[in-house]
Amino acid sequence: MPKSDRILVVRLSAMGDVAMTVHAVAALRRAYPDVAITMLTRRAWVPFFRDVERVDFLTLEGANGEKGIARVFQLASEAAASGVTHVADLHDVLRTKLLRALLRLRGCRVAKIDKEKALKERATRPTDKDLTPLRHSVERYADVLGTIGYPIELPQVGRYERALPAPFGERSEGRWIGIAPFSKQEGKTYPAPLREQLVGLAAEEFDRVFIFSGGGAEREFAGAMESRHPNVTAVFGRIRLDEEVDLMANLDAMVSMDSSAMHMASLVGTPTVSVWGATHPATGFYGWGSSSENRLQLDLPCRPCSVYGEKACQFGDYRCMRVAPERIIERLRAITQ
Repeated sequence: MPKSDRILVVRLSAMGDVAMTVHAVAALRRAYPDVAITMLTRRAWVPFFRDVERVDFLTLEGANGEKGIARVFQLASEAAASGVTHVADLHDVLRTKLLRALLRLRGCRVAKIDKEKALKERATRPTDKDLTPLRHSVERYADVLGTIGYPIELPQVGRYERALPAPFGERSEGRWIGIAPFSKQEGKTYPAPLREQLVGLAAEEFDRVFIFSGGGAEREFAGAMESRHPNVTAVFGRIRLDEEVDLMANLDAMVSMDSSAMHMASLVGTPTVSVWGATHPATGFYGWGSSSENRLQLDLPCRPCSVYGEKACQFGDYRCMRVAPERIIERLRAITQ
């Protein structure tokens, strides 16, 4: 491939999807060490790519925080000025469609992701659900790169060593686990009574337990668990996002929902027990490199009801998320022994 080529890889959201692009971008860099790569994403998620050498960045947010349609025209000009010749659109939403069109007019070779929407809808229809596993998102990202002339091979995920963030002291002996029981969608959030039980059981079983959360009520829960159990630590607000990934690298295992934490753990190869409710791993969003044995779910006729988890529960109780805490502990025990 010509050394003058510059590939623009585009993924604006969501956090977990951006984290998944790291696997494809890293494979691209390994396969084509002389080709220039620019990643377009949100500023907050740039640190996900720090282990990938020689990647430049454009951020959706402009100097004054603007990120609307006018910003897309700015980005097209910035990309063209930097010498972009190829565009891999891994998002295919309104803003990226416009950006793709603008850069095609400037002579760039462009391609977009096939989201396989029709196949995903077959998995979530009310009856006669088709749960034939679809290709993983990372594989579909690789397809886009192949379409623009840069095929890649996706390697197996290995463990990464990272320094333990300073607030948590030295990495002592014993089994350390992380628990990320939350998601933006209720259909992907572990229910309150069960998550208290889970943390309690984990505190009895393991030497240190770290709770990953957002702010607000999630932070309050993590703080309450920290106060109740001496070996439980609430993570939010103590370290940066990239340091959360560093912490995950020091854990023996993670527990997550179908959420960004699952994909963050995959970046460093930390074994993760994932809990699935409204969504289903068959749609291809599970943690890259994860074991099917560690994807826990209930066999209910109503699930999956949603590809992304935003649909309200038809029963109002999100029964699909009631995977027993003991079952989660059992998988953690199997991983860490």
